[in-house]
Amino acid sequence: MSAVARGRALEALARQHLEQQGLRFLSQNFRCPGGELDLVMQDRDELVFVEVRGRRNSRYGSAAESIDHAKRRRLMRAAERFLQRNPSLAIGPCRFDVVTLTGGVGGQLELDWIRDAFRAS
Repeated sequence: MSAVARGRALEALARQHLEQQGLRFLSQNFRCPGGELDLVMQDRDELVFVEVRGRRNSRYGSAAESIDHAKRRRLMRAAERFLQRNPSLAIGPCRFDVVTLTGGVGGQLELDWIRDAFRAS
């Protein structure tokens, strides 16, 4: 499976999990200069920007640890652009969640949902 196909499959699993938890899907793979949002979901009155990270194993660190300061800045910039293009969604609070998926090659796939993984401050 190619990296792009694996990424899409992991995003689909993350989306399915979040919808099962009561979140409503709004957008996927929003791209803009300088960033991309994997998933945009609605959790009651909060807009949720979701970064989906996959790792086959944690030999080189966890999937969550792979989100460095520069990646956070790109996510925040993409979220700002998303809100500029969708002003009707910019009326309530926002948060950034991370969904990590580890394993899956001949073994069990482990999903971890980190709510409010980092703040926009």
